[in-house]
Amino acid sequence: MTTETKSGDGEGTRLRGVGAAALRSVGPAALRGLGLALVALPGAVLCFVLSVVSIALIPVGVGIVTTPWVLTGVRAFADWRRVLAAEWCGVRIPSAYRPIPKGANPWTRTFGMLRDPATWRDLRWLPVDMTAGFLTALLSAALLFYALEGFTVAAGLWRVLPGGYWYGFVHVTGQGSALAAGALGLVLLFFAPSLTPRLLHAHFRLTRAVLASDQGELSERVRVLTETRRDAVDTSAAELRRIERDLHDGAQARLVAMGMDLGTIEVLVEKDPEQAKRLLAQARQSSAEALTELRELVRGIHPPVLAERGLGDAVRALALRLPVATEVNVELPGRADAPVESAAYFAVSEVLTNAVKHSGADRIWVDLHHTDDMLRISLTDNGRGGAAIGAGSGLAGVERRLGTFDGVLAVSSPAGGPTMVTMEIPCALS
Repeated sequence: MTTETKSGDGEGTRLRGVGAAALRSVGPAALRGLGLALVALPGAVLCFVLSVVSIALIPVGVGIVTTPWVLTGVRAFADWRRVLAAEWCGVRIPSAYRPIPKGANPWTRTFGMLRDPATWRDLRWLPVDMTAGFLTALLSAALLFYALEGFTVAAGLWRVLPGGYWYGFVHVTGQGSALAAGALGLVLLFFAPSLTPRLLHAHFRLTRAVLASDQGELSERVRVLTETRRDAVDTSAAELRRIERDLHDGAQARLVAMGMDLGTIEVLVEKDPEQAKRLLAQARQSSAEALTELRELVRGIHPPVLAERGLGDAVRALALRLPVATEVNVELPGRADAPVESAAYFAVSEVLTNAVKHSGADRIWVDLHHTDDMLRISLTDNGRGGAAIGAGSGLAGVERRLGTFDGVLAVSSPAGGPTMVTMEIPCALS
């Protein structure tokens, strides 16, 4: 008898543990779905009604003033859903609205927005969002709460329920059927961790099916490629100017001075051997310094260690030269193409330089790994924080460098630190 009791207690503990784990895994998705449903329905209804009324009032002149404001609100509402789709489920929905000239009069703004196909996609999406979209978002939350309802029925709620109550396919008429309802709730809770995120994902896929268009994605792709090509050309021109400047001010100046010293030595070698010896030592020193500057210049173009040993060892060598303790973790099963490795190396170098100069950190962590055809690099320091991507910032240059390869840069740097910079570059390893 004692053994059975202990076994029952252990089984109950195990079931409670499973239930708690399920709640922890499904809870965030369910709460997101519930919050989304509660906001989406009134938001979609309001946007749709205001849009229809405002467009209908255009012939009498009132809509000319109100329509741009209403459609701007609709676009903001749709863009908010695009952000949630990307952040919550990784569903990317491109935003491809035609630009409206700044300072345009109300007539131009109104008819410019109405001629935009993206505007009509938004207006078609609003009825879908207040019906099927609302239901898919609500179902992701209802699955969890319906499972919890089964537990409350089994716990005694059935006693106050009206006769003939059905929980799913279970007809609750007494304690036995109430326990069956609880078992059904447990089954629903078991499947909720896999079904709830899928329902939320289905909601955003439905949103993408209505809001997105192949033409919009193509336009966005063309825009990004145009910007990255322009940035690549500007960066290349700046690099050439830097190399020319470094050669002119550094190695070239030393070599010219060394040539003049050698000319003087030719004159003094018989008249003043001691002075000639001193000038020879000076020329030898100048040649050594010129060679050092040329090596530094070559390292700035393409470090030899990067070409010979790959990105991981190049970053390790870079970390060894820093005045801050730096820990480097590399998990790269192969090598990327040389241009990708070069871009990643100089991006890491720029971020590390910024951290040393501006963060006040005494420790830096660098992690490089490759998963899902994506090179991911994260750099973390324990400095004061406050880093941001902006005009004139070194991080803006890093973002442009990565953009040439469809790479992205993300920065998390709250005041007081720590700062985490993450870079991703799509590539395959050899």
